[in-house]
Amino acid sequence: MSFYGVTDLWTYVIGAVGIILLPGPNSLFVLSVATVRGVKAGYQGALGVFVGDTILLLLTALGAAGLLRTYPALFMMVKYAGAVYLTWVGLNLIRAALQKWRSHTAADMAMEADVTQATAHLQQPFKRAVVISLLNPKAILFLLSFFIQFIDPAYETPAVPFLILSAIIMVFSALYLSALIFAGARLAQGFSRRKRLSAGLSSAVGGLFVWFGAKLATASLN
Repeated sequence: MSFYGVTDLWTYVIGAVGIILLPGPNSLFVLSVATVRGVKAGYQGALGVFVGDTILLLLTALGAAGLLRTYPALFMMVKYAGAVYLTWVGLNLIRAALQKWRSHTAADMAMEADVTQATAHLQQPFKRAVVISLLNPKAILFLLSFFIQFIDPAYETPAVPFLILSAIIMVFSALYLSALIFAGARLAQGFSRRKRLSAGLSSAVGGLFVWFGAKLATASLN
């Protein structure tokens, strides 16, 4: 028994919630933007994630996964571009955190300007979030392998269950990113008085971005 071509709907819902809650570069980027620049910028980043994920879902539906498997060189090119970009974002966060740590003791206005410059990659959250979302070819392969388990192959219009599955995961993503944005805004209030704590957490997030980049660089088609 399927629901408009979707089999095991509630199993998919539970799986989708688990996937959304797993920390990834998209959610960490939105949290970082909201912490540094506030709720409005956080939602700009979330909109970028939404647009990027929508494009990935469309590419998946149009057979991008098969294209990546057919042409491994294309997969490798996109993969390494994404790995380099994530590493660059992480290193900039770590650099900004180190400068903020030093400025706590030196009280140097020039150092604060350097911190602002180091976090310049957070100045265009929408565009940055779209790039982070798209430069991950493994996401297309993952979406295909995850979605296909819940689509009834006998259903006459495969686009319908695909749209239902996409809508469910996008709604959960929007709710989760909203929670991260407001959490980041609350954290920013405390960080404004505790620069060393802010620097420590920023460096940890930067380290996670570098780890995501390394993980993507070593990813395979299998």
